[in-house]
Amino acid sequence: MRMPKFSRRAFVGVGAALTATAMLGMGVVTADAAPVPAPAPIAAKSGKAAPGGGKAKTLVLYDTTGEYGWMGEVYATQTANLASHFGSWTAAPVASYQAKGLDAYTAVVYLGSTYDEPLPAAFLDDVAATKKPVTWLFDNIWQLTSRPGFTAEHGFTSGSFDVTDVSTVGYKGRKLTRDITNKSGIMNLSINDPAKTKTLATAVRADGSTFPWALQSGNFTYVGEIPFSYVTHDDRYLAFADLLFDSLGDTGVSRERHRALARIEDVGPDSDPAELRAIADYLYSQKVPFSVAVYPRFRNPKGVDNNGKAEDYTLLQRPQVVSALRYMKQRGGTLLMHGYTHQNGSTANPYDGMSANDFEFYRAHVDEKDSVIYDGPVAGDSAAYMATRIAASGLTFALAGLGVPTTFEFPHYAGSAVDYQTVTSIVGKRYDRGLYFPGVLTGRKFDYTRHFGQFFPYAVRDVYGSVVIPENIGNVEPSAFNNHPARLPSDLVASAERNLVVRDGVASFFYHPYLGTDYLKQVVPGIKARGYTFVAGDSMVAN
Repeated sequence: MRMPKFSRRAFVGVGAALTATAMLGMGVVTADAAPVPAPAPIAAKSGKAAPGGGKAKTLVLYDTTGEYGWMGEVYATQTANLASHFGSWTAAPVASYQAKGLDAYTAVVYLGSTYDEPLPAAFLDDVAATKKPVTWLFDNIWQLTSRPGFTAEHGFTSGSFDVTDVSTVGYKGRKLTRDITNKSGIMNLSINDPAKTKTLATAVRADGSTFPWALQSGNFTYVGEIPFSYVTHDDRYLAFADLLFDSLGDTGVSRERHRALARIEDVGPDSDPAELRAIADYLYSQKVPFSVAVYPRFRNPKGVDNNGKAEDYTLLQRPQVVSALRYMKQRGGTLLMHGYTHQNGSTANPYDGMSANDFEFYRAHVDEKDSVIYDGPVAGDSAAYMATRIAASGLTFALAGLGVPTTFEFPHYAGSAVDYQTVTSIVGKRYDRGLYFPGVLTGRKFDYTRHFGQFFPYAVRDVYGSVVIPENIGNVEPSAFNNHPARLPSDLVASAERNLVVRDGVASFFYHPYLGTDYLKQVVPGIKARGYTFVAGDSMVAN
């Protein structure tokens, strides 16, 4: 029996106040690590719109000072990724802002992650005067509301941080979750003129009382915290992702549109052809187009579950699997390149060295608490190494007569920044969640001791320049492992329900064929019943 894969379901971040050891993205970082120095000014970085994106030109400004100044780049990266859905973007430290800097953009998003960051007077003056959409998150709002005339015009002023446990954020009539591990608080603004303000989302305390989580006044939108910390599938992050439709501009969709995606995961030369055909038959019967994530070479260097005898073979040596893959294509499936071997070398990374169990492009281990810890790039990691793996994978697909897939998915959603950049230059399109690192925006050396993941409720072109087809509600995991609880069809459907708050959002899941079709027969109808229409992954990124 194949051991369960590493669960990618958890998506955890950090708040403004860090504990001794903070969870960031999908890995563990040490909060008392030496802060990243800032010896020289940081240049702005720009990115293009996702396919089908709007015409917005968004300026993303972030904090850089203090011990945790590096976190500003983390949050700006995630904001830039989302902003690409609406148009092009430019990200820069707020400290570098010059007067009239807003003139070249259609909207600005400021991420206040450092308490009392010294904000340039020119920035405060321009924000107070502009009629363009402004989105301000968390800290330093007091520096803006103290500007002459701001409170009178907008009807609110700075308040105090509410540090009570808020586990729910209400938005569009739905209850989104918020992890109470986050103790950094939420700004509770002081409303002077309710007629000039509109509450967009509400923070709900344990006793049921509420206060504004997000507020709008004219062209100004304020969010009371950083929505990228401690994120789960059902998180208030979804509210922020949707609010950007108002602040950054419409993408051309004038109505609610909710699409669903299905991806069959971890298919390789060792897969059971009968299972693949059964999956294809069911999805075809439901008129559900789907994607199939395939690694074309199977390796088992330690002979796990094979009496210690090593195994190594490709699709070409398993004609029945190739035949099943052709059948899946005939039934509406699209093949993806899911790495080459979906494991690395002859060592446990982190489990047993077997394909589909281990990471291919990033080192990891399981610690004494049964958590998967990310350690950094694999030995020999480079653009040339990554290009060689992509070429070998493509050749193996071609030799099997299946053609070369045009979309890449990182095994276990993990690779180095160099790996992601290489995939962008060679393939250009991914279908996964991204792994990001400090240094991507600033141009400095990538900091692999601090990494974070992000899922998307709609298509984006991320900071690596890669077009990303989204996966955002996870997968069915009948049993708990690696400190992640079981995740059943009802959980995926509940996440799809919450994702309805995102206009033009998706419910995108992946599914392992060894689970049979019973769970799938609960997930697909459940998502359809919530009003979603299943589409092909490539349709999400069509121009």
